[in-house]
Amino acid sequence: MDANANSAEGRSGVSLENEVIDLALSAGRGIVWSLDFASDRLSWGPGLDTLLGVSGGDDAEIRARLAELIKPLVLASRTTELWKDLDLEQPYETPDGDLRWLRFTARRNEEHLLGIAHNVTDRHEDRRELADLADRYRLLVELSPDMIAVHQDGALVYANPAAVRFAGGESPAALLGRPITDFVDTRSKTEMLGRLKRLSEPGATTEPAEAVFVRPDGTSCPMEVVSVRTTWAGRPAYQVIMRDVSAQKAAEAALRYQAALVQHVSDAIIATDAKGRVTSWNPAAETIYGLPSGGALGRRVSELVGAQLDPGAVIRAGGVSQQTHRAADGAALTVRVSAAEMDDGYVLVCADETARRRAERQYSTVVASLDEGVLVISPGGTVLSANPAAERILGVPESAMLGSSPHEWPIYDESGKRMSPSEYPSAQVRRTGIAQQGRVMRVLRRDGHNVWLSASCRAMNPEDTDYSAYVLSFTDITERRAIGERLEHDATHDPLTGLANRTLVLDELSARLHGPRRASTAVLFIDLDKFKVINDSLGHSVGDRVLRIAGERLRRTVRRDDVVGRLGGDEFVVIASGVHGDPEVRALTEHLRDSLSRPISVDGRKLHVDASIGIVLAAGGDPRAADELLRDADVAMYQAKTLGRGRYEFFDVELRRRMQRRLRLEQDLRDAVRLGKLWAAYQPVVDLRSGKMVAVEGLLRWTHPVHGAVPPAEFIPLAEESDLIRQLGSHVLRMTTHELAARRRSGLDVELKINLSTRQLDDPGLVPEVEEALRTTGLPAKALCLEITESALMRDSALAGETLAALREIGVRLAIDDFGTGYSSLAQLQRLTLDTLKIDRSFVMRLGESADAEAIVRSIIAMAHAVKLTVVAEGVEHQGQLDLLRELDCDQAQGYYLGKPMPARELWG
Repeated sequence: MDANANSAEGRSGVSLENEVIDLALSAGRGIVWSLDFASDRLSWGPGLDTLLGVSGGDDAEIRARLAELIKPLVLASRTTELWKDLDLEQPYETPDGDLRWLRFTARRNEEHLLGIAHNVTDRHEDRRELADLADRYRLLVELSPDMIAVHQDGALVYANPAAVRFAGGESPAALLGRPITDFVDTRSKTEMLGRLKRLSEPGATTEPAEAVFVRPDGTSCPMEVVSVRTTWAGRPAYQVIMRDVSAQKAAEAALRYQAALVQHVSDAIIATDAKGRVTSWNPAAETIYGLPSGGALGRRVSELVGAQLDPGAVIRAGGVSQQTHRAADGAALTVRVSAAEMDDGYVLVCADETARRRAERQYSTVVASLDEGVLVISPGGTVLSANPAAERILGVPESAMLGSSPHEWPIYDESGKRMSPSEYPSAQVRRTGIAQQGRVMRVLRRDGHNVWLSASCRAMNPEDTDYSAYVLSFTDITERRAIGERLEHDATHDPLTGLANRTLVLDELSARLHGPRRASTAVLFIDLDKFKVINDSLGHSVGDRVLRIAGERLRRTVRRDDVVGRLGGDEFVVIASGVHGDPEVRALTEHLRDSLSRPISVDGRKLHVDASIGIVLAAGGDPRAADELLRDADVAMYQAKTLGRGRYEFFDVELRRRMQRRLRLEQDLRDAVRLGKLWAAYQPVVDLRSGKMVAVEGLLRWTHPVHGAVPPAEFIPLAEESDLIRQLGSHVLRMTTHELAARRRSGLDVELKINLSTRQLDDPGLVPEVEEALRTTGLPAKALCLEITESALMRDSALAGETLAALREIGVRLAIDDFGTGYSSLAQLQRLTLDTLKIDRSFVMRLGESADAEAIVRSIIAMAHAVKLTVVAEGVEHQGQLDLLRELDCDQAQGYYLGKPMPARELWG
């Protein structure tokens, strides 16, 4: 025996020697071998090399051949009872091609597998071949790791050890007789039975198919199954060979996943052999390097990536390397290479970082060129980097900022309070995880200047703000904030006087009435009297200076907490809180009027203004809104101005009622004009010499559906203020010319008189409108007399003269109305081409009672006759006035004594 055998013998002792002798006697002479289970060491006696046909061969070759030959015995011994003999006979081909039959007989004890090897080629006769084959087949079946069973008439009649183990039995006897379907999953039974039915001839075999079997614990196991039609005890049966493929399927799934991963990842995955030749080249590698897989396989990887790429060197350097590669078109690539060793080569993962590195360079360039300051702050709160804009805005070089903490800088909020570090944007982001946007802060620079910043902050790794760095970006808004403050001031203050504008006045008034410190408040609405005359006659520059002086006087007169505002034009407002009762408000109002009425010196002129003031008193919590209070004060001011200017009036409920009626009437008047609900009344004009009616004056009348007859003295001023007067004038012209033309066609020879308002006289469409009315109605131009008041003539005498001249060219007669109430003069009468003069009723009403009135009327008649004008006296109410007018040689008269205004059908029947 060789050294191995000697070693084995040394360990055996008497017991082992006896076993070898006993085995040799039972098996015949042969070459002894043994296997130590503990060390897995194989030993043999002399002559084994000759038996195996490797005379003079080394121990390694002999051991390998022996191990391969006895493998079935070794496998069988693991499931065989101790001291039981095992026998294996099989063909063996020597290295020189000689075929021999070798027999191996073995016995197992607790520590060893002992065996005898024989060359039985000489006595291997044909008649034993079949029996030997059966023995080998039986052994293979018994030792097979695959599960093999035989079932007959649907019941198990045989199961090999592997099948017994799968079924959880301790011996085949526990399984015999059980239906084969007990071990098959319901989903696989139908297909399995179908395959068996197709095996109609002995020896027929199914193709490998997959079926699901059930373990004793209820879990499923995929099997690859082959069924064979055979016989058992002379009757038809089926042998089933089952192989557990669960591990194979898992491996296949893993391989599919890995293959999919390799195919779909964005990184190039390259496998090489030990010499660096490419064995795998995934699609990402094709994309990154611009080379198809077919052109890469078998070539050296360094050649393909355009750089020296030694996987072993990468591994020795830590497994990761940053390199510059070249694509097939020569383009440079920045690649991060990771390498790992495999059994037969290497695998390389090449991540293309070209775009990212380019973006990083571009980002660095962009950040450096930004006007916006950018700081990168570490998780510990210190500055890691600062761009040039941050240096400029904060007035600190980057070198001084690096390593410092912004929490140490003096930072203040918008109210001027120094912020605590917990309120800083980076601290807020760390605590809440929410990015901060547009936080306004004030930073005190080292040079002592303040800079206002609009700052934003976000974590570079939002998923883990505790360990993330932060980016703090900020814009210098110092100038913008200053502009904003100026704009905010301009938005709430009057640009001419610097006083509060309407917006601020309403805000302050609302706060004082409805805010937390509400108090009783007086609202004084102030309108400067005579300002329009100053502005129109001396120019807007003088007017602006007067307004500034008036505003400054008001501001100096009121208390510190009072508000003075300008609402526009010459309208001002004062809001005074904490006043109680009428006496205190009256005293304040008189004080304001005294201040405003003092002479104002402008360019050497002494100018005088006064004020009409409307007052509203409101207790704290007054339900009215601020704009409603201001409106009520405006109403009271208007009332003061109506009653004679230079006055003040308190707002009350009755005044509101009148104003509400006024507003309703104004709207209703618009509807009445639009819907044609106004009608014309006619008042006769009588010739004082003949006593006959020679003319009628067309007067507009309005019967309201709710309020009844609305006096002209109420709705005509409404029309003049709201610019409805032009519509009313047009309506009267069309309606009266139409009616009078119809009367004249029936034989009535009278003249039509119609009043023209100031705004109609300014309207360039007046003359064409008169022409159109005459043309469409057929009324002769000489039968129409248009009356103009003195005040309208004086407003713009040049324009009035042009309009009257144009009307005269048409042939229309012209009259001056209310003569004596304005700047009456003979020169005015000579300049204007008039036909008739009407003496104002205020003089006619006093005839017979006042010698002055009679003298004035006599003078007016004489002056009018001097320029060949017909004189009409209006407002005659009794016979005495009529007789006196005849004595004074007045031409015509009208009034209630001679006839009230009435509809055409009542006047003419």
